[in-house]
Amino acid sequence: MNVVREKHMTNMRASSADEAIRLVPVKAQNLEQAIEFIAEDEMVEVTPKSLRLRKKILQQNRRPKRWEKGGE
Repeated sequence: MNVVREKHMTNMRASSADEAIRLVPVKAQNLEQAIEFIAEDEMVEVTPKSLRLRKKILQQNRRPKRWEKGGE
């Protein structure tokens, strides 16, 4: 680096910043598959148009911590 030379201002970004994140598509499940998939601290919400998997306690600060190996 030469402190005497001026830095050229360009409008180019690093190529690594433009990497796309690939998301896994949602897998449609029926009621039996959803019940088999959930953990003990989760529940299945059933509405006329959809099934949703969610935590029993929604506030993250009120959920019990999991200190076991592997995050389970």
